[in-house]
Amino acid sequence: MAGSGAPTQLSPVDGSGLTVVVVAGTWHDEITNGLIAGASRVLDESGATHELVRVPGSFELPVVAKAALEAGADAVVALGVIIRGGTPHFEYVSSAATDGLTRVALDTGKPVGFGVLTLDDEQQGLDRAGLPGSKEDKGAEAAHAALATALTLRALRGTPRALTGAAAPAP
Repeated sequence: MAGSGAPTQLSPVDGSGLTVVVVAGTWHDEITNGLIAGASRVLDESGATHELVRVPGSFELPVVAKAALEAGADAVVALGVIIRGGTPHFEYVSSAATDGLTRVALDTGKPVGFGVLTLDDEQQGLDRAGLPGSKEDKGAEAAHAALATALTLRALRGTPRALTGAAAPAP
């Protein structure tokens, strides 16, 4: 199973003072709504301010994620569902969403929690959507990753000398 080796429990994160935008596609409602619920729960528990923005599909996630980060969000949680079909469409959309979201994170220097499920069938999505009976909660995991990375970046940017081991100047 893909989740083997994952932490058994997400450690609590204090997201107070962080603004997070959840960007979610509209395909496969039951799975997507489960992902949104998991992400929202983690964000609520963290104390982060957050909002939900819906986009037509996973292909549109990168451009809206970038706009949210450029507008001042500290992090984005990108949620989508792409199920393999009988045409190459799956590969094109999966690649565009993954590559685009990676580029957004690198270009903006801000985290993008990756909650885009690339699946062979609907059952795999139901197993990962955080629904009752699901084995995994990828929406919660993506939100946790976005929060934890935002806090790590904040700490690194606030104390650049800690990276090199150089002593901080005396007060």
